[in-house]
Amino acid sequence: MNPAPSDSAILALERPHANLLTYYFLSLLVFPPLLLVLGPYLYFRYHTMRYKFTADGVSMRWGILFRREVIVQYARIQDIHLQSNLVERWLGLARILVQTASGSGSAEMTIEGLREFEAVRDFLYHQMRGVKDHAPHAAPAPVAAGAADDEVAAALRATAAELRALREELARQPRA
Repeated sequence: MNPAPSDSAILALERPHANLLTYYFLSLLVFPPLLLVLGPYLYFRYHTMRYKFTADGVSMRWGILFRREVIVQYARIQDIHLQSNLVERWLGLARILVQTASGSGSAEMTIEGLREFEAVRDFLYHQMRGVKDHAPHAAPAPVAAGAADDEVAAALRATAAELRALREELARQPRA
């Protein structure tokens, strides 16, 4: 069994594994006419696909004529899923679906073609939690325990007195 890649190995990931091209080819063989139409697209998608894991987020880009780039900050990540079908499992691949609160039902980013998918998922979870745990929170003002109890008791006494006054006022009013 291979040891899990370290954070530095994940940060160094830039390209999908060669098995992704094999997966693309095998998926096109299901319906051979698609090989002529989608074959070149998937071939160039594989060869232009790049990942970049940084301290702030992850980005993915691909394309020749129509360049596409998706950047997701760790703070925006809401959920992470692994997905793989039978052929992907046979090739040792899986897709990592990264979801944000963008309002769409689909994943914001799909990282595909990685053999270290479990380690990358764990890395993303760690980064996502780390960003949220280190978010600046407003620190509550320090209050001594006795002073807080006295303030609460005084507020309750004032509220009770106000309710008594309202009840007496309502009792004095004539009924219709």
